[in-house]
Amino acid sequence: MSKTAVVFSSVYYKHNTGKKHPESAKRLGIIVNELKKGKLSKSKNWQFVKPTKASIADVRLVHDYQYIRFIESICKSGGDILDVGDTVASPESYEVALYAVGGTLKAVDLIMEKHFENAFALVRPPGHHAEKFRAMGFCIFNNVAIAAKYLLEKFGLERIAILDIDAHHGNGTQRTFYETNKVLYISIHQDPRDFPGTGFINEVGQEDGLGYTVNIPLPFRTNDHIYLKALQEIVTPIINEYKPEFLLISAGLDGHYADPVGELSLSMLCYQKIFDEIVEIASKICDGKIVSVLEGGYSLRFVGKIAAVAVARMSNTPYDANDKICETGLSVRRRGEKIINSVKKVQRDFWNLY
Repeated sequence: MSKTAVVFSSVYYKHNTGKKHPESAKRLGIIVNELKKGKLSKSKNWQFVKPTKASIADVRLVHDYQYIRFIESICKSGGDILDVGDTVASPESYEVALYAVGGTLKAVDLIMEKHFENAFALVRPPGHHAEKFRAMGFCIFNNVAIAAKYLLEKFGLERIAILDIDAHHGNGTQRTFYETNKVLYISIHQDPRDFPGTGFINEVGQEDGLGYTVNIPLPFRTNDHIYLKALQEIVTPIINEYKPEFLLISAGLDGHYADPVGELSLSMLCYQKIFDEIVEIASKICDGKIVSVLEGGYSLRFVGKIAAVAVARMSNTPYDANDKICETGLSVRRRGEKIINSVKKVQRDFWNLY
């Protein structure tokens, strides 16, 4: 049995965002091409699996019924621009978005039914900005949030951790679980003041969810050193203490220094270490149960290799991730250190951080 399932279908290419939009079918094609023809292509540790289409009931685990029907009607009438102009619905987008949710749930089923140890859902459109009533930030349905609800309701799990490594804060995912302790949401992201306007240190959840939202908003141009320090000193200890039964990753790949949308300065080596950490945590706490779900990642030069790094680490397959490590200015380092210390100070009310 292969260790890692990669859930993918060419149906995801049919979501047409236009020639100049960064969230294009081309970026997914580059990822798939790297997996099929690159250094991982001969490995038997992973394999492609086709998705199924989600039902309306699946999508309603997070989204309002009228919103779902609104998206359907927009697409049937030829498509339109949603939200503030960056989220596109083409005629095929409703159907493709159902397959994005379905592909994510297929990945969950494959793990829970023990067909694979872990899975990477290579789906689009992405999801973590989508809220109950609203499309946003290239996202239509919130794939990861629906997967977490699915794990709670179908499989009766009681503790799910979502780690969001996209360069942008996952406002939709945070809002979905802000008042529950059954889902721990942790996001490491760039300064969110410009977009999406959420994800600040003092956003820590409320009611039953108080302490179960963790935001680490790092300064623009943060490099590997500061990012990994935040991961190792905040994320890993909190997840270890929470002891989730399943780990979901909002796998945004837009933190790389060459990304045209993100404002971080991470290398491919950083992504290798991120996924090393993820795999190690999961192996100790939840029998290796991980589903990573593609979010952002727009550098056509690097996104395929970054995704291959993730699949390689998840499937325990060798993969050379040679890349430069960016230097960062003293002011960025100091601000990064200050933010990490500030997050620790706030989160010590809820978790054992040192």
